[in-house]
Amino acid sequence: MSEKVILNNRYQLEERLGSGGMSVVYRARDLMLERDVGVKILRESFSDDPAFQDRFRQEAKAAANLSHPNIVTVHDFGLDRGRLFIVMEHVPGTHLKRILQTQDRLPIDEAITLMVQACAGIGYAHRAGLVHCDIKPHNFLITPDKRLKVTDFGIARLLASIQPEERSEIVWGSPQYFSPEQASGSAPSPASDVYSLGVIFYEMITGQLPFYSEDATELARLHRETPPLPPSKINPTVPPALEQILLKTLAKEPAMRFRNADQLGRVLVSYQSANNLSPENPPAEQLASRPIRPSEPRSGPVRITSEPALAPPTIRQERPSRPVKTIESRPASNPLDIDWLTISLGLLALLAVGGLVPLYLWIYFLYFQ
Repeated sequence: MSEKVILNNRYQLEERLGSGGMSVVYRARDLMLERDVGVKILRESFSDDPAFQDRFRQEAKAAANLSHPNIVTVHDFGLDRGRLFIVMEHVPGTHLKRILQTQDRLPIDEAITLMVQACAGIGYAHRAGLVHCDIKPHNFLITPDKRLKVTDFGIARLLASIQPEERSEIVWGSPQYFSPEQASGSAPSPASDVYSLGVIFYEMITGQLPFYSEDATELARLHRETPPLPPSKINPTVPPALEQILLKTLAKEPAMRFRNADQLGRVLVSYQSANNLSPENPPAEQLASRPIRPSEPRSGPVRITSEPALAPPTIRQERPSRPVKTIESRPASNPLDIDWLTISLGLLALLAVGGLVPLYLWIYFLYFQ
């Protein structure tokens, strides 16, 4: 840029960073605060269109109310020489689409880490009552230290303003990444953003989109009707559990997906922990080679093997149908013990009976002989 352009006597444009359908983005210098910023300027061809002006203002208002580490912060909004512009934080690095264009596909652990950050940013917007509606890799800025920031809330919708039965003849968004309900002109929801996140995740771990056509109408039909090819068919290293998570995000019916980005993010974090993929943790091989001493407490996530532990046996407790009377137990008698009292009484009885025999004989001979 040969001639330095200064907007509103404050923002000096330094370098053109990129462009989109309706705007051009520059790196600029904030002369008042002496810091680098990003400036998005509405294209001249749209500056006189009230619809695009409103959309541009909406982006500034929507993003200005969001403050999150994974969302690009908006600092200012203005009008200079008949052109609207948005001033935002300058994010060094590049957008995710450019990274995907230079690599066949991303390693699974790296893709999950980026997706967790995206879910954190989009999930914060969902909690604030916004649906992004235009999630695509071009709107994910990646810093050199792998920090992801979401940008471009140009067609974001307030949840309070969305009617479930509404339909639109004009479909906003990117055909490669929008949801089936957006493709049919129906009302978007947080689950619509989840679908778009799923498309990006699919592209990161397979190197290709789940649906592709150069015709926008045909592409919309594929989103609405055609099930995606399981990612493991393209990349055999995709684990079955991760594939199930991804296919759930790409369900045709919004009710069959994760409800919002926060829920998807929590599932991915749990998957990271269960498979020891968290970047803060040592590699799984290192944990496996380290002996665990009996006296040493085991901290951090537990590595899960493919062979599950045996469950303890189930103990079934039967309840009696009526009260059970307790019977006192008596000590068992020893068969070798002799009851001398009983024997003595028996002998006395025998002697008594035996002593009467002579008397009976004397009386018999006296009277009957």
